[in-house]
Amino acid sequence: MKKYFICFVCLMYSVITYGQNVSDPNYDTKTKMIYENYNSGNYKSIYDEFSPEMKNAVSFDNYIRGISQISNQYGKINKKEFRIVENGWHIYKMTFEHGTLDMKLVIDKNEKIIGWTFVPSIDYDIPVLERNQTELILPFKEEWFVFWGGDTKEQNQHIDSRFQKNAFDFLIKDEQGKSYKTDGQTNEDYYAFGEEIISPCDGIITDVIDGVRDNKPSEMNSLYLSGNTVILKTNKSEYIFFGHFMIHSIKVKVGEMVKQGQLLGLCGNSGNSSEPHLHFHIQNTDNTLKATGTKCYFKKIEVRVKELAEEKSNYSPVKGEIVINKK
Repeated sequence: MKKYFICFVCLMYSVITYGQNVSDPNYDTKTKMIYENYNSGNYKSIYDEFSPEMKNAVSFDNYIRGISQISNQYGKINKKEFRIVENGWHIYKMTFEHGTLDMKLVIDKNEKIIGWTFVPSIDYDIPVLERNQTELILPFKEEWFVFWGGDTKEQNQHIDSRFQKNAFDFLIKDEQGKSYKTDGQTNEDYYAFGEEIISPCDGIITDVIDGVRDNKPSEMNSLYLSGNTVILKTNKSEYIFFGHFMIHSIKVKVGEMVKQGQLLGLCGNSGNSSEPHLHFHIQNTDNTLKATGTKCYFKKIEVRVKELAEEKSNYSPVKGEIVINKK
């Protein structure tokens, strides 16, 4: 999934803090500079505060296009408010004429900007979950392959996204390592397409999206990122997010109580998906724009890497593993 708003590349810096709620005067000064020059339309003065590495990563033309997009959609900034320091980012709530965004900022020791982005405003009063407390089974019955999963960028492309940073992408592969039977030109050629997706626990359905067409393999729909979607709230207020269902295959509705193992729908290729697979993650609220993802552990599964298989309890799979539920 992709961000919706202007995002300037955050270059190398040390992660120095997490959850700090004290404002740094240097950041306040830099934020005031951005606020004043943005409102006056003096965009070049902000760009001049970029580090040389930032300027190399973000051309002036691309920068102007991005900041103009924010200006056209949201107007001028009426109010700025420091919120928190999280993973090195100093985060300010920016109240515009036509909406609210969080501005995330990183500066280096020379007070040059090395990271800057506008993102949907987060409610930091919503408790962040360290991990799931509900005992979960895998959301499928067969052996599936972990395409993305883990805590590093190499293991998991979702790691930079706040709400889906601990997400999994699951698909099915054969013994030759292929996810399709013949040439992979149709969805029906993929092993995962049409396979049953089941509830990993008891809970209540809070959100359902259906009606998004399945893509042709290798094509993606960036307008409806998660495609056909289900969100399940557990009894411990964890929100489990399932994405990319097959169109019109979802079998549950909002408000419905479901049991562990109950059929939710069929695996598809809808949304920002290049081939049939299941996107699965846990977040701390059903509002994805305000959510923070959490690490997910499964109660009892078998994990196989090549010929080696091992039964694991309370385990979070990683990229490259084949997993199946164990009783």
